[in-house]
Amino acid sequence: MDRPPIGTSTQVGSHEAVVIRPFAEGHSVAELTRLLHRAYASHAAAGQTFFASYQSVEDTAHRAGQGECWLAFQAGRLVGSVTVAAPYDVPEGYPAPARVGSFWQLAVDPAYQGTGLGQRLLALAEDRIAALRFAQVVIDTSAEAVELVDWYRRRGYRAVGSWRWAVTNYESVVLLKELAPGGSGW
Repeated sequence: MDRPPIGTSTQVGSHEAVVIRPFAEGHSVAELTRLLHRAYASHAAAGQTFFASYQSVEDTAHRAGQGECWLAFQAGRLVGSVTVAAPYDVPEGYPAPARVGSFWQLAVDPAYQGTGLGQRLLALAEDRIAALRFAQVVIDTSAEAVELVDWYRRRGYRAVGSWRWAVTNYESVVLLKELAPGGSGW
């Protein structure tokens, strides 16, 4: 699949391109937390309490520190994020292979949803995991978030089991995808 280069995307609210770069000194964990809350608010309103919809600034810092945190900006405004981890230490009993990569905190500001930014962040996560020499990526999401599960399925993910996290109010579907060696360049 061809991936758009960093710095290009559909433009919302500005004539500047969306630029994706690693979290660095000077970036705000509080701002990232607010983005996560906004991005997951519609799920919370539908009764699916994703951890990202209510996590604290400290939780965000901890989760971002468990991997490579990438941020998407347009005109200096934070509009998206994803945190990539490879290897991902799967919890005992989690229905996935032991040597996989994963990502979390995939979030797109509601004003940018539907612009392709989520797909760009997903491609970046998959490509980073493949570049780190992991052949599979595993994630989980609410089984009740049918549109989100379908979004992942259309992108090559398949259900491999279920899981229940103590920090959510739903059963998660665990999804796995085989990756191309070395990634494809995002």
